[in-house]
Amino acid sequence: MSKGIKILIVEDDENLRFLVVHRLQAEGYQVLESGDGLTAVDTIMSEKPDMVLLDWMLPGKEGADVCEEVRKNGYEGLVIMMTAKAQDVDKIDAYNFGASDYVTKPFNMDVLVAMLDSKAKFLLNNDRSEIHRFGNMEHHPNIHTLFRDGKKIELTILENRILLYFLRNPNKVINRDELMLVVWGYNSDVNTRTLDMHIVRLRKKIELNPDNPQLLQTVRGVGYRFNAG
Repeated sequence: MSKGIKILIVEDDENLRFLVVHRLQAEGYQVLESGDGLTAVDTIMSEKPDMVLLDWMLPGKEGADVCEEVRKNGYEGLVIMMTAKAQDVDKIDAYNFGASDYVTKPFNMDVLVAMLDSKAKFLLNNDRSEIHRFGNMEHHPNIHTLFRDGKKIELTILENRILLYFLRNPNKVINRDELMLVVWGYNSDVNTRTLDMHIVRLRKKIELNPDNPQLLQTVRGVGYRFNAG
């Protein structure tokens, strides 16, 4: 069964690329592949895949530079960075280059497929770009940008993941463990203090008064709730 979704895999490790390509083809994706950063840019701009699975370390041009270049040239699909487990994801955030999400290596193939399937579902169900509106704001998760009264506010990958999960689950109390699993993934050893710190940073971007949050509210002893009004 074809999912009608085109994915480009950019990975210089041939064995890993082979495994991912074959698995995704078996799952019904239309798969393109590239082994270096330079051909990746050309392929993205000519083929316009719905999603790009992009390795962080690449010959020719690094993943971050590939992503930044295609974004500047108007590519709006999903770009998912593949990063070595040792790499701190916040380091990815430091480069504000427009990645939509990330997955850490080594990854479990089933987990990767589940992640891509959930993204594909939103690509197929919605018009190609998912947009959430709340208050005087608009959230464009694919380019992790928030517009407040038309003014652009950049979100880090982690802030983007957190906000998107709340917007997809409005008015629902979400406990910290669930949120940490969604945001940092399965092999994470992140603690609740890190999560709370990201919530504080996100509130500074979405709340009129971050010290008295009206949207992203703390539920004592449990977690958080996004007040969608």
